[in-house]
Amino acid sequence: MKRILLPALALLLANTGFAMDAREIMQKVYDREDGNNAVMDMDMLLIDSKGDQRQRVVKSWRRDAGEQGKDTETIMFFLEPADVKNTGFLTYDYDDSAKDDDQWLYLPALKKTKRIASSDKSSSFMGTDFTYADMTKRNINNYTYTLLKEDIVEGNKVWVIESVPANEKEREETGYSKSIAFVRQDNFVVVRGVSILQTGGKVKYMEIRKLEQVDGIWVGTETVMTTKKDKAVEHQTVLKSRNVQFNQPLQNDLFTTRRLEQGL
Repeated sequence: MKRILLPALALLLANTGFAMDAREIMQKVYDREDGNNAVMDMDMLLIDSKGDQRQRVVKSWRRDAGEQGKDTETIMFFLEPADVKNTGFLTYDYDDSAKDDDQWLYLPALKKTKRIASSDKSSSFMGTDFTYADMTKRNINNYTYTLLKEDIVEGNKVWVIESVPANEKEREETGYSKSIAFVRQDNFVVVRGVSILQTGGKVKYMEIRKLEQVDGIWVGTETVMTTKKDKAVEHQTVLKSRNVQFNQPLQNDLFTTRRLEQGL
């Protein structure tokens, strides 16, 4: 009887969530389908500690790149308001963990393209609660992962996974000492996150308020990033995505510094 029950039990366990370890879960998060390319409009709402608000409108394009399509290229242009209009941002996000991602910011007032240095990637991106490092995927090989527990978020089962930078370089570039991700078990989307900053005693909280499917691909159409210190809100960014389209025909020269400077 044992010879029948034990293999059956092993098969049952192999099909439960805990059959995967934390790294395997995060690999599935990393590999989740997101189309060969994407085009979208974004509305950014920046809210300071006094409740004062600033609005920004952005157009963004993204595509898979590299020999095997594992790299990612992204370009975005700020359309509104006037003080940031025509500002452009270009990112080459490399799958190879040994290769540093490339980022450039075009400042129209200075007519100058600035390359973002590794030492600046933990800085705020255009006054938001996102950093330059947040604008790229975190390479899975640069972290160690621990599955803390299972939980429920908005009625959905999630894995709660802690990630810690595996080296000092990653820690310095991101500015985070550790992060906690809440990963939905049915679609491998990170719907909530907590990131502990190395300095200043600050903590960042990410939450996807609206999650939708577009052409069968899960998209966070409303994301909130909140920065707190001693539980008090210092700043908040609300990011809304609209007119999301996948697998569109894109110009080959779109993702270049020349196009960044030319603008739309």
